[in-house]
Amino acid sequence: MYKFYNNPMSQHSRRVQVLLEAAEIDHEAILIGFDDGEYMSEAYLAINPNHQVPTLVDGDIKIHESNAIMRYLCKKHGLEDWYPSAPEKLALVEQWLDWGQCRLSPAVVNIVLFTVFMPELNNQEAIQSGHETMKELTPILEAGLEGKDYLADDKPTIADLAVASNITHLALANAMPSAPNISAWIDRMCAIPTFQALTPQMTAAE
Repeated sequence: MYKFYNNPMSQHSRRVQVLLEAAEIDHEAILIGFDDGEYMSEAYLAINPNHQVPTLVDGDIKIHESNAIMRYLCKKHGLEDWYPSAPEKLALVEQWLDWGQCRLSPAVVNIVLFTVFMPELNNQEAIQSGHETMKELTPILEAGLEGKDYLADDKPTIADLAVASNITHLALANAMPSAPNISAWIDRMCAIPTFQALTPQMTAAE
């Protein structure tokens, strides 16, 4: 059985948890605390030296990055709907996964971390940088959804899980984009039972 080390306040954890539950993959979910410093404990650092969540352990294999975990699960369990093999669709999935991790995620972290979780640091520069980046990225995502229900296919893929988990995380800071294509897409993602169930605080904050 997989061991899945996670924290529900991590958007990276939630995207993997949605996939595990949607695909009905047997696993043991293990909570790693932030407030108590468990993520920096010697025991957890032996599992993930990056002191981050999530981590998936499959026997002797330890996988640390959320998108890599989703790819691994899809390949191992033949989840073609979530991770299509057709080159054109696969290229779009990979593009949005990388875009979400390299461009979107840092902006989201700057906004949410310093607005919600560490306001005492008063890091207005990081918060402003995050908002400025979102002004650039929101039209890109809006255009990517033009005339489409999902980012890479006519059904949701792991690219949608990755990007939507970042976008909905912004609701914690009351910073969700209001562009029509994005809003309609988030509504469709929230209609997925596992996505809705695992992000109640996100959807409630919209």
